[in-house]
Amino acid sequence: MSAVLAPAAAHFRIELFDAPLGAQVVGLDLAQPLSDANFRRLHHAHLDHHVLVFRAQRITPQQQIDFSRRFGPLQIHVLRQFQLPGHPQVLQISNIFENGQPTGLGDAGQFWHSDLSYKEVPSLGSMLHAQELPQDGGDTLFANMHLAWESLPVALRHAVRNARAEHNYLAQYAELQRRNPFRPPLTQAQIDEVRPVVHPVVRVHPETGRRALFVSEHFTTRIVGLPDDESRDLLAELFAHSVKPEHIYRHRWLPGDLVFWDNRSLLHLAAGCPATQRRRLYRTTIEGDIPF
Repeated sequence: MSAVLAPAAAHFRIELFDAPLGAQVVGLDLAQPLSDANFRRLHHAHLDHHVLVFRAQRITPQQQIDFSRRFGPLQIHVLRQFQLPGHPQVLQISNIFENGQPTGLGDAGQFWHSDLSYKEVPSLGSMLHAQELPQDGGDTLFANMHLAWESLPVALRHAVRNARAEHNYLAQYAELQRRNPFRPPLTQAQIDEVRPVVHPVVRVHPETGRRALFVSEHFTTRIVGLPDDESRDLLAELFAHSVKPEHIYRHRWLPGDLVFWDNRSLLHLAAGCPATQRRRLYRTTIEGDIPF
């Protein structure tokens, strides 16, 4: 990690990871009230580093909801059967079965994606709080889409600068149902809730002005206006470039970790763990804005 960046008078400090993104917030207990000044410091750090890691947080689901709401209104995932009882804003990411039924979305993140990019108003960011962790695996990988755009070959930059692409929640749904026991059949009302949307391939971050690629192997299905074969080839190039090792931070979870990432700046991927080892985390998702 790099040298401490926070001023000496502050109650917490921010340490950068030796990675293309990410920082650890040290000395902050999110169960305690957060002053407006400290909230502003966190907000700026999040914009600068895209992923913030808060270690050993002993917070309740309601405290996670309240902290998330400091950044904006919360979004409810379409798979409502995996909500935490009593807290519909919390999606359970869990491979645990009770009475023969999954308690959460145990296969979340098996393809690179940005949360809720398939919505007309995608996510600003997500917070994931560890409840139970496996002994082996369970890492989460994050890829910096600002760096992906900035390092894109010139010909590709010209090809996609003004392009638009379709995002569809159902793009990989059947494949995930085939692979795993976690994906339930969707009702017509749920399908209607996640109709395909179109977003820019290159979006401008509304708070920093930085450009970022905004396509993913999970949800992006086609480049609008291109023949199918050209669209498929172009997306394959973008997907491969986006997740090069030099763009990635790999998070190895510790008990009580709360990780807050910017879906406008990043893609992420769950590395997976043995099915025999319990994994359970609570996710809140903050509403963003229409990409431009």
